[in-house]
Amino acid sequence: MARSLRKNTFVANYLLRKIDNLNMKKEKKIIVTWSRASAIVPAMVGHTIAVHNGKEHLPIYITNSMINHKLGEFVPTCTFQEHATKDKKATKGKKATNDKKATKDKSNKRKTR
Repeated sequence: MARSLRKNTFVANYLLRKIDNLNMKKEKKIIVTWSRASAIVPAMVGHTIAVHNGKEHLPIYITNSMINHKLGEFVPTCTFQEHATKDKKATKGKKATNDKKATKDKSNKRKTR
């Protein structure tokens, strides 16, 4: 759902203060934050922000193409490992067709004897 046009984009106050201080000092430090809902504003471009993904803080280098997106969009919370190697549904269908072929082969062998 889109945010109302009369409201500004949400950025955590402490995050804006930290970025403004770094811009005034012209320093480049990693800023650690838990605020995944904060939008990226032009003042953040060129900084590295470490965003929490639920387990650890992952660093993101902010570029121009990221403006107006949320910080949480660039840090995945879940890691896809793999599908299960022995999936019951997948093997069930294959087993049934293999069993039918095996019974047909046995019946053909009996007829030839």
